[in-house]
Amino acid sequence: MYLVTGATGNVGRHVVRRLLDGGAPVRALTRAPERAGLPDGVDVVRADHSDPDALSGALAGVDAVFLVWPFGTAGAAGAVVDAIARRARRVVLLSSIAVRDDVERQTDAIGALHAELERPIERSGLDWTFLRPGGFAANTLAWAPEIRADGTVRDAFGAAAMPLIHERDIADVAVRALTEDGHAGRRYALTGAEVRRQDEFAHVIGEVIGRPVRWEEIPPEAALRKRIEAGMPPSFARVMVEGYAALRERPAPATTTVEEVTGVPPRSFRAWAADHADDFR
Repeated sequence: MYLVTGATGNVGRHVVRRLLDGGAPVRALTRAPERAGLPDGVDVVRADHSDPDALSGALAGVDAVFLVWPFGTAGAAGAVVDAIARRARRVVLLSSIAVRDDVERQTDAIGALHAELERPIERSGLDWTFLRPGGFAANTLAWAPEIRADGTVRDAFGAAAMPLIHERDIADVAVRALTEDGHAGRRYALTGAEVRRQDEFAHVIGEVIGRPVRWEEIPPEAALRKRIEAGMPPSFARVMVEGYAALRERPAPATTTVEEVTGVPPRSFRAWAADHADDFR
């Protein structure tokens, strides 16, 4: 039995589907089963990480856990990891490429949060795998309202370049790590294969939906304010905006990890845009 937390999220939904397609029994953790919209055959359980008793019940009979952390702090992580360790033998954590292994203290809020999640797992005795994706292609969904309205993306640092990753590729690696031996103790840095500028990603979306998408550069302060107003924690929003500034001069490199683990190259951003075209129309 595989327990998937974050089962209704961008990555978790694909993990559920891939496990089901492989014939595996799947239990999905969600706060609102009535709204989950998960496939038939999934054992949907009402629970979340802040309720240890419900979480322990959801772990009954579970062999491996896909762990997505839903909070902006790691305060309850130790208790959650302890509950998993009492029941399961394997955990795959959706972490972040922002975690640095070469420093004693993390240099930004996103890296610090995920490092705090990783530490109790490393000490738990579980077979663990950390998935550390870089920029999600799904982050560009934040542009969708403006693209639908007038075909213009208003953001800072259009020249920032990075290899955005399709959430399906993260899920494919997750399922390998959940179901196969040989992944314990691995930290997988996951990216797409194409390093493109932000304004180029916007133009690809336009090509896919069949109408031009224009990039309008705005000041960094305005970009920061937009993210905070959209609900992003201010510390995370600052990390993202400052990170984009740095990527103008030093683009984020692509890794080959997706292909090494799955045997298949990562999907292109154009493929991602085609999968999500209706969100932008």
